[in-house]
Amino acid sequence: MNGLQLIQYEMSRQHEDALASFKNAEAVARKIAESVKRTGKLCLLGMGGSHWVNRTVMFAYRELGVEVQAEVLSEVLFRRVPSGPRTVLLVSQSGNSGEIGHYLKTDPNGEERYGITLNADSALAAAVPCLIGAGGIEKAFAATRSIFVSHALHLAILKALGANVELAYTAMCDSAAYETLEAFNAISNCSTLIISGRSELQGVAESGALCLMELARMNTYALEGGQLRHGPFEMLNDKCGAIFLRSDDNTANLTTALEADCKKAGVKTVVFDLTGKATIPNTTTIALPRCSGMAAVFTVLPALQSLLVEIANHKVANVGVPVRSTKVTTTL
Repeated sequence: MNGLQLIQYEMSRQHEDALASFKNAEAVARKIAESVKRTGKLCLLGMGGSHWVNRTVMFAYRELGVEVQAEVLSEVLFRRVPSGPRTVLLVSQSGNSGEIGHYLKTDPNGEERYGITLNADSALAAAVPCLIGAGGIEKAFAATRSIFVSHALHLAILKALGANVELAYTAMCDSAAYETLEAFNAISNCSTLIISGRSELQGVAESGALCLMELARMNTYALEGGQLRHGPFEMLNDKCGAIFLRSDDNTANLTTALEADCKKAGVKTVVFDLTGKATIPNTTTIALPRCSGMAAVFTVLPALQSLLVEIANHKVANVGVPVRSTKVTTTL
């Protein structure tokens, strides 16, 4: 299979693997939940797409009253967080990145360490108790299935901590495809793209921007709605495209207003709308089932991935074949 076919293959199986991962995770998820309750603190560490997964789910842990932080693992290696009791969750689809290897050699300093990985034979899985994603490591270059499956494994921990995950579970199982052709036509020829969300969906925006930078090799920015207003408005012009992720929560109206202001600057706009409300006039809208929180994450991810892969395939002849990167980064 070529690069594009590998990506499409990974995406085609992500719902099935996420469901299997969630069902198989109960025992270790319960241990991690017990650790979080015991230590009172949770630190999520990862690189690349794994970090953005952690940034996404951080809000769901906070909803449960957990004191949680999501940090870039490479930064923590050189500027350690203060020692003391905490639960550390290391997230890495390969489990063999250079940062993971270095961190596992450090003194725990009171940490209780666990992991999330898709690689049962990895250094991470050998070193600490891990939630293992079904289906093995992701072979395509950009992260798609690994993002979806990692969210499912976090969902198992959230359930063990007492969260009601019924709506999120239903969304995770729904593999319905959504039409993105109109959105593709609206923004595929833009030279710069911005992806913007709030709360959980900003982490999804971040992973989406990384995917497009990797695959389309183009300038892509992930800017949380408030941050987009604070200065970056100066870059907006008619060569920019913006993708907004609009959740059915108290940020929905903020997203609507931001989209309207971007449109005034000549920006081509697309909205993935999960509010169930009337579509925004003169805006390309992909209407998704009404939801918020982790349910919104599982709903919007596959649709966003589909659009981004289409754009990348339009921009790059050998999409999915890296020219400067490797799938697993083993050096710092």
